[in-house]
Amino acid sequence: MSSHHIIRDDQEPALIIANGEECNADILGQLLEWSPFIVVLDGAIQKVLDKGIKVDVLLGDFDRNLNLENVLSQQTDIQVVYMPDQEKTDLEKAIEYLIEKGHKAANIIWATGKRSDHSITNMTNIVRYKNKIKLVLIDNHSHIFPIINTFEKWYPKGSPISLIPIGEVVDISTSGLKYNLINESLKLGFRTGNSNESDEDGFVKITIKSGELLIMECWD
Repeated sequence: MSSHHIIRDDQEPALIIANGEECNADILGQLLEWSPFIVVLDGAIQKVLDKGIKVDVLLGDFDRNLNLENVLSQQTDIQVVYMPDQEKTDLEKAIEYLIEKGHKAANIIWATGKRSDHSITNMTNIVRYKNKIKLVLIDNHSHIFPIINTFEKWYPKGSPISLIPIGEVVDISTSGLKYNLINESLKLGFRTGNSNESDEDGFVKITIKSGELLIMECWD
């Protein structure tokens, strides 16, 4: 896997590589091509090194058996960021690092699969940062991201779209879906908007009054 740093008008999101299940090579290659800045969590660094990916920041609490000398011998100009805070996950630390450095957007990969506790934590925790940085969690079968008040996007007919509340979300209204909501509420564990889809080629619009809502664009 080649280096990254193909930069176009400084608009590309950073890329965070976590330590869950790897995405396929096509997804990884596309993200690397468009990512000017790459942060790798310490648990994933050996897999990343084995793929020959150029890394900008290695970040974590380094509570694993990590051969830092080996990492430094294989990477030039890599920054090592030690964050020992046990009250936060390494993914949270990486997101907050990017926010502190002024990044406006980031894609996150290798953050689902393997362990269900890690997967659900990573998926739900991204909502807390929605007003500070645009985040999209990507794996082989989904794009997951939170919305702020109103979301609108063009989809082909039949595109699977799930609306997953984190806690309770009130006064949700949608248009362009097969099963629209009109000033309704969703609550995790009781009622979600799972397995909806776009009704026609065109725009889907979702508005919410309050609460935290994840959109999941999923495919088999």
